[in-house]
Amino acid sequence: MEIQFLGGADQVGCLGMVLKARDQTLLFEYGILPSKPPKYPMPAPPVDHVLVTHSHLDHSGMVPWLTHEYLPPIHCTSLTSRVAEVLYHDSLKISDIQGYQKPFTKGDISNCLRSMQPRRVGERFWLDELEMVTHFAGHVPGALMYELRDEKTLLFTGDINTSTTNLVGPAKPVDCDILVVEGTYAGREHPERDQHQQDFLDCVHNVVDRGGVAIIPAFAVGRTQEMMLMLRNSGLDIWLDGMGNTMTRQYLAHPEFLENPKRLKKAKGRMHRVSNPKMREKALDADVIITTSGMLEGGPVLFYLKHLRKNPRNAVIMTGYQVEGTNGARLRDTGTILIDGNEVKVDCTVHSFDFSAHSGHSELLEFIHGCSPKQVVLMHSDNRQALADDLYKEMDVLMPMPGETISLD
Repeated sequence: MEIQFLGGADQVGCLGMVLKARDQTLLFEYGILPSKPPKYPMPAPPVDHVLVTHSHLDHSGMVPWLTHEYLPPIHCTSLTSRVAEVLYHDSLKISDIQGYQKPFTKGDISNCLRSMQPRRVGERFWLDELEMVTHFAGHVPGALMYELRDEKTLLFTGDINTSTTNLVGPAKPVDCDILVVEGTYAGREHPERDQHQQDFLDCVHNVVDRGGVAIIPAFAVGRTQEMMLMLRNSGLDIWLDGMGNTMTRQYLAHPEFLENPKRLKKAKGRMHRVSNPKMREKALDADVIITTSGMLEGGPVLFYLKHLRKNPRNAVIMTGYQVEGTNGARLRDTGTILIDGNEVKVDCTVHSFDFSAHSGHSELLEFIHGCSPKQVVLMHSDNRQALADDLYKEMDVLMPMPGETISLD
């Protein structure tokens, strides 16, 4: 058994791992880094099967390119395929707006969707002579881990979260010989979630009590729905705008992937959905606006900031990581953003909260020990060494670089 990373080994983004076993070539993930300009993994070789853990673009964003080249079967949950379809078309739209070359076409997306073979949590299936088993990954609804059972067992985690959130339950360890595990938050811990959630709610109420509007930029996939669930009993006038509305409908259409679908449905019913420009104007008078994009790179959030940025009683409440070079990072660091190509000052107060859907450092260590592997491959991290330092005395730790071929014992 041997592996080669096409990207995403020593960084977060562009993840892709080729695995060769029993004359089969498998590709786990094939993503992009949605930076400016976007970054792509190395070209993939011909593969027999593609296994996608979830729909986030850093894991799945280049899968349509594969279908243009090779048309392999693509394995993922039905929810992942529906969410990915929306994200792929949005990627083409963003490429047009930003003037970047498109990595694939609408026809490639159509071929990709036709090639997807739906998998369930806990399903056992065969790829010729290779036995595969899927496991729940936490992280976002529809996310999987893949276990390969051969002479030795290998578990590929994708992104995982071992803590229960409002939206999904936790990933649990799986006994294996070889563990290929993400390390997005290697060397970093998350705040205690219950207290952090209360601090967030207090912040929102404080903004509203002083007569301001709380603008909450949120990622459409997972984060918007977390915010909805946190605020569902707040009694505030909450408006939802952007792609998060579409993703919420997809989640509710696949309730088997949710921790509590009835709770999300009730939360949705208590909030106003912005569906046209006239409603967007009305939303300016709301208590709370939850809207895309999470990094302020586009979408309705720029409309709201354009109209509300000069009032210091208003607030922008960040709920996720802001990649360097994005509008979100610019606002955090300089108090300005780019709107229509112009740098403008934002007089709103700015707050940041950490509601990551990834496991923190100590949670990753606990998960790794729970899997009892003899060999660990650390990936999808810009700080793998922090995990390696805590593991190397107990097990064989590998940190391959992109393009490097590694034989697994």
